[in-house]
Amino acid sequence: MSGRVARALAVGLTLLGVGCFGQGLWIHAKAGLAQLLLQRAWQRSQAGETRVAPWPWADTWPVASLHAPGQGEEVIVLAGASGRTLAFGTAHVDGSAAPGAPDNTVLAGHRDTHFEFLRDLRAGDALQLETADGALHRYSVTSAEVLHESRTAVLDPVGEKTLTLVTCYPFDALMPGGPLRFVVRAAGR
Repeated sequence: MSGRVARALAVGLTLLGVGCFGQGLWIHAKAGLAQLLLQRAWQRSQAGETRVAPWPWADTWPVASLHAPGQGEEVIVLAGASGRTLAFGTAHVDGSAAPGAPDNTVLAGHRDTHFEFLRDLRAGDALQLETADGALHRYSVTSAEVLHESRTAVLDPVGEKTLTLVTCYPFDALMPGGPLRFVVRAAGR
């Protein structure tokens, strides 16, 4: 290989590396900014505003805040579990009970970001769901199990204050998606 070709290859690889590094920084900066905007929208929701979009083109808004005190976690819960919404946070599944309501409230989140802490939950662990009106709804984890995605009964009404958290499984999978779900159930206290 000639010196000229080697230099061109080195410059090309360097530029590719800088581009990849820059893209990585951009993704983290965008995620950080999104979380800041979500926090601000949540604060406005707690102050009495409704359907506060975190940015002008958002098709979602904060509906609750989920706390896992034993794991030191707090995540904003957004309206509607679409792919776009899940890219920014945990989401309330449409058709399930509203957060804090006396039936089955279902929340979904990604296993490698906002719902990564689910792997550490155990029976008896406390969960809290704060709604925009300031009410704090307390739950106690009753079960955690791996189910096939076709087992949708976990989304059904149960007639009791229940919190169901759903994420993909396994937690350390290299490819996203897959047919398995990790489902945590918690009973209202």
